[in-house]
Amino acid sequence: MIGKTVIRIRFRKQKYQNSCEYSGELRDIRDCENKTYGCKKEKGIIVENMEEKVYTTPYGKIYYWTAYSGKEKQWLIFLPGLTADHRLFEKQTEALRKDYNCMVWDAPAHGKSRPFTLCFTMEDMADYLKQILEREGIFSPVLVGQSLGGYISQVYMQRYPKSVSGFVSIDSCPLKRKYYTGAELLMLKHTKWMYRSIPWKMLLKFGTEGTSETKYGRKLMVRMMLSYGKKEYCDLADHGFRIFAQAVEKKLPYEIPCPYLVLCGEKDAAGSAKRYNRNWKRREHCMLVWIPEAGHNSCCDAPDFVNRHIKRFADSLKKDRSYCERREQVTDRI
Repeated sequence: MIGKTVIRIRFRKQKYQNSCEYSGELRDIRDCENKTYGCKKEKGIIVENMEEKVYTTPYGKIYYWTAYSGKEKQWLIFLPGLTADHRLFEKQTEALRKDYNCMVWDAPAHGKSRPFTLCFTMEDMADYLKQILEREGIFSPVLVGQSLGGYISQVYMQRYPKSVSGFVSIDSCPLKRKYYTGAELLMLKHTKWMYRSIPWKMLLKFGTEGTSETKYGRKLMVRMMLSYGKKEYCDLADHGFRIFAQAVEKKLPYEIPCPYLVLCGEKDAAGSAKRYNRNWKRREHCMLVWIPEAGHNSCCDAPDFVNRHIKRFADSLKKDRSYCERREQVTDRI
């Protein structure tokens, strides 16, 4: 017997304000679809005890936040996933900023970093991150990337292999071509119309229940999704999937030149993340930790568990200074 499911989703009416005007010129009209969106942001979004900063590019502004704890403290760089913004890591920055220097960004075209023309590649994002870190005088940080943030981290290490002391992957996957089938990559490059065909309320349901197992995590994801309109959200998701597939298809080595830790939620239902992570451990012999009762946004579902492992990992790097040498002078790119 097939029952009919009635879905009722209640959302508190939220007020938005329009800000940010974009006047940059496109680098090459052939390389992008020339999409620039207005920036809808919730009133009252405040990153407590972190300093807001802006990095300007020809295609839009990138917002990021820093919390400085001391000259000798390790830097943790938090990189949220696709369509998420800096709030994804609010439980991490709040808990860890006393013992570490912390930075979190809104990736291009995400969160407050809008409007931003959707013509950037994964390599562009890695380069923007490098420029921001150099601007801040941050060398040999630990990159902490969730989902898309983990892919950006791997591209960053491919391009700047001697500039990172550690990497924490949270619900992300390896970028090496051998992990993916041609059919998977083809599908990832053609998601726009599939997304657009789904009613917005259904997308909100999938985007929250499909990424988080907790009330806090789902409520936060709804807030982040509602900062976009449906068209903007669908275009951003499609762009993110396409540049991911393009990065994989380049068949670069994507070797990780530093100690790294892989965290994945036991209930991660986003694509085949669990399968990819199991294969990552089997093939690369990486340190994989399963996060109990957590979904794709495990940093929201189990913040204490995630924070504890980030701290243990970062502290372990201090015991072997060879991984933490200041190698910022080397800017070779592969």
